[in-house]
Amino acid sequence: MKKTIAITLMLCIVLAGASAQARLMDGIHFAQDKNFGPSGWKDMVTIVVQGGKIVSVEWDGVNLDATMFKKDWSKAGKYGLVKASRLGREWHEQAKAAEDYIVRTQDFAFSRFDKDGKTDAISGASLTVSGFFALAKQAATGDPVVRGKYKDGVWHAESAALSSSGWKGIVDVFVKQGIVVGASWNAVDKTGADRKSAVKAGKYTMKQGGTPWTAQANAVARYFIGIQDPSKVAYKDNAGHIDAVSGVSISVKEFFDLAAEALARAK
Repeated sequence: MKKTIAITLMLCIVLAGASAQARLMDGIHFAQDKNFGPSGWKDMVTIVVQGGKIVSVEWDGVNLDATMFKKDWSKAGKYGLVKASRLGREWHEQAKAAEDYIVRTQDFAFSRFDKDGKTDAISGASLTVSGFFALAKQAATGDPVVRGKYKDGVWHAESAALSSSGWKGIVDVFVKQGIVVGASWNAVDKTGADRKSAVKAGKYTMKQGGTPWTAQANAVARYFIGIQDPSKVAYKDNAGHIDAVSGVSISVKEFFDLAAEALARAK
């Protein structure tokens, strides 16, 4: 009797899982992390469903200090997972193994992870995949996305010339599924040296020991991702300062002007 009940329960679970997957709505499904993680990356997953089945999966990400999406950053050899991985494979290669697993098995609710969020069940992927599957499940079980008003891609804008301080502002805006998912604000001097690297090396500091420029710039970028539209920014003075972002004392007009210019190309 107990054996019959156990088999019946297992069958119900299998059927429930199959039914849940069968209920997937055709279209493009999308989910992204709410915040940027400790590594600096914010991941996102796009799933395409046709005929109730998953036909493609894309795992990608953005970083406030990167000028490319995570996959392109990895393909350019900048991510550095080859040395850190026991497989000796870059992030985009291992990510593809996880993507292919879902397409092959339709198992977006996979949960066989160790304490570090890794698994031995997916050949070719030794990286942490628990976050990927959490986003995949969120995307797959949600409604298809309504695309935003921008074209997908990385949209770049920079100041026409060096400012009086000797720097030229640079902004990259990341768009996925028509919405702003990331942004990067930096600057270069006449030698081509960039400001974020100068801050890291201790060569660019704020007056009176204020919050480092990079931290303020990234806080402004996160605020922009939240509001999506540079025209919504309310300046408190002609110098381009705002009160909307805690801890930010620098002028932000350059950033939002360049972000608007970048998005004008994405419409």
